Amino acid sequence: MENGFRTGLVAIVGRPNVGKSTLLNRLVGQKISITSRRPQTTRHRVLGIVTRPDAQFIFVDTPGLQARHGSQLNRLMNRTAEEALATVDAIVLVVEALRFGPEDKRVLEQLPAGAKVVLAINKVDRLDRYPQLLPFVDQLSRAHPFEAIVPVSAKTGRQTAELLDEVRKLLPQAPALYGEDEITDRNERFLAAELIREKLFRLLGEEVPYATAVEIERFEHSHEGSEAAGLRRIHAAILVDKPGQKAIVIGKGGSKLKEIATQARLDMEKLFGGKVFLEVWVKVKGGWMDDAAILKRLGYD
Repeated sequence: MENGFRTGLVAIVGRPNVGKSTLLNRLVGQKISITSRRPQTTRHRVLGIVTRPDAQFIFVDTPGLQARHGSQLNRLMNRTAEEALATVDAIVLVVEALRFGPEDKRVLEQLPAGAKVVLAINKVDRLDRYPQLLPFVDQLSRAHPFEAIVPVSAKTGRQTAELLDEVRKLLPQAPALYGEDEITDRNERFLAAELIREKLFRLLGEEVPYATAVEIERFEHSHEGSEAAGLRRIHAAILVDKPGQKAIVIGKGGSKLKEIATQARLDMEKLFGGKVFLEVWVKVKGGWMDDAAILKRLGYD
């Protein structure tokens, strides 16, 4: 029985900027969760599916528990994160090598009592000498009864296979829930919107990205047999809260919006494996973060 196939849900948690989404993308082998140096970039629950001959890992990349503002959007994001943590079979807590501060402790304290937690110490590629990690590992092993502690590098892939080995031990014996070629439960329409939103976080100033959302208004995929076989035509609207934010997103002479669209299109073509025609514009929707109809349309429900 010990060698039977295992399947389970695994939450990836940690304070902002420890590399949770980067780790998910590394494990899956594709960019399905957006990354940014800004805190609280993830808004939706995203499943990343990793299938091996001995197990299927269904990783849940959730929004971090939100402290920013009291909008309906943030309340929905908090509910998503809390529900995910309550239903998983195991948790991977990600911390940064040689750094475990108050924010990390707060995340650890918020985990459900009795949860099976594997500690992933990320960014070990930045260390000058690997042995300097040993006192840090010892410190954390005394802070919590982790099931295992695995130093990893989400950037290079170092020891990510060992991380999967440790997580597998915590999963129940069960058949796979997804096909072996599936990598996420999200469709291309969702992934396209997220890739545009990622560029907003990477290319705009400090506060503006948090006041934006992306809505795919039209998504057409030309299939084989048509004149434009494989081409995806995507029409997307960037929603902002105020007119001044619209001007910032567009930029002088439309330069910033063009940069956002170009970078997003290139990422889409890499992920989807085909040509993309992308048209993006900006709309002012005051109070969209508290508008139930808009939030439902954007998938927050």
